Amino acid sequence: MTKKISKSSVSDQSEYLNNISFLIVEDNAFMRSIIRQVLFTLGARDIREASDGGEALTRLQVFTPDIILLDWEMTPLDGVEFTKIVRTSPDSTNPFVPIIMISGYGEYWRLSAARNAGVTEFLVKPFSAKGLFSRIRAVIERPRPFVRVGHYFGPDRRRKDHSITDERRKDWLSSVAPDDALKQSDINALFNPDDDRPDEDGEQQKIKAPPQKGRDPNHP
Repeated sequence: MTKKISKSSVSDQSEYLNNISFLIVEDNAFMRSIIRQVLFTLGARDIREASDGGEALTRLQVFTPDIILLDWEMTPLDGVEFTKIVRTSPDSTNPFVPIIMISGYGEYWRLSAARNAGVTEFLVKPFSAKGLFSRIRAVIERPRPFVRVGHYFGPDRRRKDHSITDERRKDWLSSVAPDDALKQSDINALFNPDDDRPDEDGEQQKIKAPPQKGRDPNHP
């Protein structure tokens, strides 16, 4: 079991991530190194890496991270399928582990697929260090209970109070096309419907994925 992450263990920003362990699952070595450096700058010290979902599953047999940072498009096992296995497989070592997906795309259909797989938070590339930090804080300070509904097992995103906000949210979602790309503040609201806090991602320098021949520079 992952150790319980509490606010008391992250009371000072300089030590915020000192006792939190991470597994970075990303097929691009340069992007892995960037994420590792950002985590190290934020205070993390226990950081492991995997180059795809299959390797990550192997690592999870011997390492229990507190948080997983996950790319989308990887072979032979992509981020969505990896999440489904972690959440629902009888062999999963920790189905409750927070999973933050980091993708170069923010289309609504991708966000829905990630949510339905059980992804905890979603961050779009290019991202800032502050943006990543805010998503990490969200899973540490505002954890959601888990729920099993049909084939779904993951964070419970049902609103605690049903108000006029629900109707506005439904109206907004009905106007979003599957291929519409959402901005980060809308993504945060989609994954955290009860959280009315303003978006914490400032206008800092964005961290871009490295360009690769034949691939989008900000590939998932």
